[in-house]
Amino acid sequence: MFAFRSAVGPVEVAFTDRAGGVSGPPFDSLNLAAVGDDDPSAVAANLCRVQQAFTGTADGEPWALMHQVHGGDVVRVRAADLPAEPSPGVDHLPTADGLVTDEPGVTLVVRVADCVPVLLADPEAGVAAALHVGRPGLVAGVLPHGVAAMRELGADPARVHAWVGPHVCGRCYEVPESMRDDVEAAVPGTATTTSWDTPAVDLGAGVRLQLHAAGIAPQRVEAVGRCTREDPALYSYRRDGAASGRLAGLVRVAR
Repeated sequence: MFAFRSAVGPVEVAFTDRAGGVSGPPFDSLNLAAVGDDDPSAVAANLCRVQQAFTGTADGEPWALMHQVHGGDVVRVRAADLPAEPSPGVDHLPTADGLVTDEPGVTLVVRVADCVPVLLADPEAGVAAALHVGRPGLVAGVLPHGVAAMRELGADPARVHAWVGPHVCGRCYEVPESMRDDVEAAVPGTATTTSWDTPAVDLGAGVRLQLHAAGIAPQRVEAVGRCTREDPALYSYRRDGAASGRLAGLVRVAR
């Protein structure tokens, strides 16, 4: 169920893999996608399984999801506005690519299938954020926007810890040359080539560069280091297309 799990003080983080759920083929089995061809009841059951495993309770602590659109917007989350149990679909979700909260017990969730899930937290201030960083979001600045939103709630970038989850690596993220050049112009240090020597973008490098530029120390950045396209235990839209489910990054400050 968890490809990675860790904690710093009261902050708990995790990234899921595709095992331990109830979705049938081709999703097999812990698909957490908001949209797609999977049975919504299976996705709902998977979300509840992850929620219970992550929080250690079946009582339904607040759980925050978002309708991700590859942009730069970050939304503040309050427990009073959240349902006790997560549900599939996007109609009831805030449209954003980042969530931030300063309320303990609220789990922030980001869902991906090649984009970079980034989790941030200042354990001392009790402020956390979950960010969806794809190529457009990297250029749109969702990551610095997320750090700025944390600062507004009392976080200090010098205290912030960051976790960079599984994502498609630069060796596998092929793009047209013009697109690579456009991303490089916006975020220098992202241009690279695939393992088959074609133009590519290194999203992970871009994330690390923006984290450091936002004031987060390199020693406080932990990268899971697994490529979604290369690892069959993870979901990858680049590898599987419409048959791909979604994995999740989770962060909360425990009560």
